[in-house]
Amino acid sequence: MLLRLVYLTARTVFAFLRLLSGSDRDKEIEILVLRHQLTILHRQVAKPVFTSGDRFVLAGLLGRLPGDRLRHFTVLVRPDTVLRWHRDLLRRRHAAACTPRRRGRPRTISSVHLLVLRLARENPSWGYRRIHGELVALGVTVAASTVWEILKGHSINPSPERQHTAWADFLRSQAEALLACDFFEVRTLTGARLYVFAVIEHATRRIRILGAAAHPTGQWVTQLGRNLVMDLQDAGSTAKFLIRDRDAKFTAAFDAVLADAGLRVVTTGIRIPRMNAIMERWILTCQRELLDRTLIWNRRHLLHALREFETFYNERRPHRTLRQAAPLRQLPGRGADQAQVARLDVRRHDRLGGVLKEYRHAA
Repeated sequence: MLLRLVYLTARTVFAFLRLLSGSDRDKEIEILVLRHQLTILHRQVAKPVFTSGDRFVLAGLLGRLPGDRLRHFTVLVRPDTVLRWHRDLLRRRHAAACTPRRRGRPRTISSVHLLVLRLARENPSWGYRRIHGELVALGVTVAASTVWEILKGHSINPSPERQHTAWADFLRSQAEALLACDFFEVRTLTGARLYVFAVIEHATRRIRILGAAAHPTGQWVTQLGRNLVMDLQDAGSTAKFLIRDRDAKFTAAFDAVLADAGLRVVTTGIRIPRMNAIMERWILTCQRELLDRTLIWNRRHLLHALREFETFYNERRPHRTLRQAAPLRQLPGRGADQAQVARLDVRRHDRLGGVLKEYRHAA
């Protein structure tokens, strides 16, 4: 359309230049001939059809003529019509120069929109809260409701939020002084059983995987207790209580090692796993995000996978309790720069062959 208007404008200019070389007598005769041709066409054509280019040329030329001279062009179009075309042309130019600014909250940048869909596509088990946490970890400042709207607009339903129990609320208020530990069972590819011993800090959610064995003994568990005490002292931990269940593998020697370090052992009730809810929840996370997606060959392979998951969990995985920070990594001091958000270049780093995924800004 634009090229056609340029063509018609250039054609009209060249025709006007050609007329400059003619005499006034020749021009007047040509005008009389053209008027008579219009009269003839008017008798043969009921209603002429004008294209946008025709309206543009006629409005630009006839709009400059006095009103009394427009009567000669009533054969094809009325003077009021030409004047209306000219007013519309001026109104469009004025509207293009004075376009009002869009009001309300700005739209979500397309790069953020695509990144949300990418995270949802590559991680089917992630809900909008989990995706929002990953965005915050990347320095992208958006509301969780925005992530929910993007997923809903593409028929991607968020995963249901888990309900917190009253016991969990109580533990949250005492988190600085609490540790929790437990054993959980892992089956290898051949069906052999391995028992993993892990400890979690309630305040920071930092996890420590102390060891794994096919036949854990009281002496072995006591040695893991000594390793835990030394690790806590090196980290400057202020924990005062350790929550454990009533498993027979926790001997009196294990409790004595912790007592010497100033840790008081608190045992849970019989068949009341909610008394150790945070540890049980981490075991479920480890099971779903790692063990259910990995074939474990032997103890060595299990320890390697658990060490990778421990590093990922402590340094990269966001937590809602920590406002989407990781146990050993603080959030950026401020959101990512607008220029960086406008052209997001986020790279994925795979752990354990893609079982665990990390997202970082490109260098």
